[in-house]
Amino acid sequence: MKSAFDEMHAAGAEVREHYRTYARWLQRQPREAMQARREEAEMIFRRVGITFAVYGAKDEDAGPDNGGTERLIPFDLIPRVIPEAEWAAMQAGLAQRVTALNRFLHDVYHEQAILAAGIVPAAQVLENAQFRPEMMGVAVPGNVYSHIAGIDIVRAGNPDGSGTYYVLEDNLRVPSGVSYMLENRKMTMRLFPELFSMHRIAPVAHYPDLLLETLRAVAPAGVSEPTVVVLTPGMYNSAYFEHAFLAQQMGVELVEGQDLMVREGFVYMRTTQGPKRVDVVYRRVDDDFLDPSAFRADSTLGCAGLLDVYRAGNIALCNAIGTGIADDKSIYPYVPKMIEFYLGEKPILNNVPTYLCRDPQDLRYVLEHMAELVVKEVHGAGGYGMLVGPAATKAEIEAFKAVVRANPANYIAQPTLSLSTCPTFVDSGIAPRHIDLRPFVLSGKTVQTVPGGLTRVALKEGSLVVNSSQGGGTKDTWVLEG
Repeated sequence: MKSAFDEMHAAGAEVREHYRTYARWLQRQPREAMQARREEAEMIFRRVGITFAVYGAKDEDAGPDNGGTERLIPFDLIPRVIPEAEWAAMQAGLAQRVTALNRFLHDVYHEQAILAAGIVPAAQVLENAQFRPEMMGVAVPGNVYSHIAGIDIVRAGNPDGSGTYYVLEDNLRVPSGVSYMLENRKMTMRLFPELFSMHRIAPVAHYPDLLLETLRAVAPAGVSEPTVVVLTPGMYNSAYFEHAFLAQQMGVELVEGQDLMVREGFVYMRTTQGPKRVDVVYRRVDDDFLDPSAFRADSTLGCAGLLDVYRAGNIALCNAIGTGIADDKSIYPYVPKMIEFYLGEKPILNNVPTYLCRDPQDLRYVLEHMAELVVKEVHGAGGYGMLVGPAATKAEIEAFKAVVRANPANYIAQPTLSLSTCPTFVDSGIAPRHIDLRPFVLSGKTVQTVPGGLTRVALKEGSLVVNSSQGGGTKDTWVLEG
């Protein structure tokens, strides 16, 4: 495992240049004052209702509720700071990657040129549970399938003390977390207003405006004033706070499947003034539950007939049905080749080296080295269905080997990267904790990213699992300007 890159401190505990103003301020803060502010943040988050339901399933939106328990996502007071030039390079890499992924999605549902060229094995696409044959030949506005993408970025340390950013995974279906990015910034500004006069921090508050602009841009042809709604599985979904928050911030209706109906080839929502036509649905419901007449007949979360309206071009769905094939972890290793195939460019952001357990040679290596690797389900999310080899017992490793042997195609494995650390305010004081970053990339007529994203932090000492469902917390993310 490579040594961890410290975001704030270089070799010899020297504070990195972009953190120096903040570090001097932090040194002057009494521990009691920081503790009081942490308690204030918790009280406000609880009062506002910024909670997260923890299930036995995923941390993304998706399907039916499982009766989870509500809890706060811990908010850490110490921000993650990214210098302007570093962010500019990352932003270019994100735009490149998401553009290629959207090209891939259009290709696999139309010409399938990348499959014919043998760059991505056809079986891994066409036999994948996330591939939707119903989308073959369907024209989507602007050929954009993933309008909202959450790309998980980690930084690993190098022997020379530098750090390298890697894309850990692509979330192209219904990525969660942007509401916490926005609320974390509001909280930091409330608790520490003086810091914002000491730094030039790029704003993020305009994200709801960019999101609404992106959604309106993909409305069906001929609709000049589109009606946009946010479709939620309901109040028991883990990310319901976010659904309600974004609908409120954009000034659009939050609806459930039972609020929608199909009439004469169009989708309408029930209102007190009668049915109103809907043009764009920002859906936070997984494909399987969107239309009981096309997918799962037992779903009560969607709207019967929605797929037919979509295929006819009379409504836009964001994200498009079938995007899951591009964020499947067994497709992830081919993204650098997609970038070269579709864009003729070298990838700006690197992938983490990945072993596909469906490959007999890779499987043999994974089984022999599982104690050193992170092994994940290809459709898993939220830190579930995975094994962190260095943190697992021998018994856990042996049990997981049996699971992988039983269904190798369902797993990938990666080296255990020592994620970068950032100072974090914990019960024992300020201590390093491992972090990742989820920037949110919007694709409409253009590709746009608000500066930064959601920094997630593994609050348990030594833990590499940052997911909220596994006890992780979040931080404000600052991109410095100038």
